[in-house]
Amino acid sequence: MKFIRAALLSSVLVTASFGLAAKTTINGAGATFPHPIYAKWAEQYQKETGIQINYQAIGSGGGIRQITAKTVDFGATDAPLTIEELNKEDMIQFPMVMGAIVPVINLPGIKAGQLKLTGKVLADIYLGNIKNWNDKAITGLNPDIVIPNQPIYVVHRSDGSGTTFNFTEYLDQVSPEWHEKIGASKDIALPSAATAIGGNGNAGVANFVTRTRGAIGYVEYAFAKQNDLAYTQMQARDGAYLMPTMKTFQAAAANADWEDAPGYHLLLNNQPGANSWPMTAATFILMHKDQPDAKKAQEIIKFFEWSYTQGKAAEELDYIPMPKKVVSMVNDTWKQSLKTNNQAIIK
Repeated sequence: MKFIRAALLSSVLVTASFGLAAKTTINGAGATFPHPIYAKWAEQYQKETGIQINYQAIGSGGGIRQITAKTVDFGATDAPLTIEELNKEDMIQFPMVMGAIVPVINLPGIKAGQLKLTGKVLADIYLGNIKNWNDKAITGLNPDIVIPNQPIYVVHRSDGSGTTFNFTEYLDQVSPEWHEKIGASKDIALPSAATAIGGNGNAGVANFVTRTRGAIGYVEYAFAKQNDLAYTQMQARDGAYLMPTMKTFQAAAANADWEDAPGYHLLLNNQPGANSWPMTAATFILMHKDQPDAKKAQEIIKFFEWSYTQGKAAEELDYIPMPKKVVSMVNDTWKQSLKTNNQAIIK
């Protein structure tokens, strides 16, 4: 709860300020999904360089709006833009790190990892088709545990969210009814039959789940782990029930085909493989190709270059570092695309 309260009170503003005089201040805004690792990187980077990274975790939609308006140096989104959208705004996009989304619950007597869910059952809960925890659709999957007769309260993101986009994109794949009625979107519009609570950011969803008996929500795994939330098992595409672990996240990420993804537009949900966690996603950085200040742009890229080398820190927070091959591709993108007065910024 300490992490949730701090995140909510500060609007999830990451400012590395540890007694060092910052030589440069870099401002970014967007996705809350990567907030824990961006906060850790920002702190360490200022200790090493004096460069200050201000990152405001306002949701992917907000990040896209702010970078489009050029009010920040970089935007961050978990819902990747298409190559057409990038070209329209004259921007580049590159993946920074990968992670996983997990369902989290507040159900008396049920501990983390005890409850099993399928994608279809999860969709039916959010559609309002399943309204009580002891519904036979849930108890049938969990014959070995006692599930209380408790109404279900579904918690979702109230802001434009890449986490929501990836969550709904997964449900869109596994539930025909979800595909027909809702689809994949950064904003979720639930049927009136569903008892729904909206929370701002991953921290807001985690907070409402913690406070509401009978609640279910979806958050990035680091938020579940840091706040001791009871996550569920999920059925993989190949049928096995999996726990959310670094092993199952890495298994899903291993199938990512970045080379055939224009603008790095790639979704990792519902990957094949017996050990592939079904809700795995990348988070992305957005920058304008035409940079007004070449020196500052170079400092921004130095931070991202450094961050790619901090894989151990990412894994400690249960994120998946980008493979070296992808980092090399991103370096080529920087060299080819970032310019000032039509001159390449990165040599």
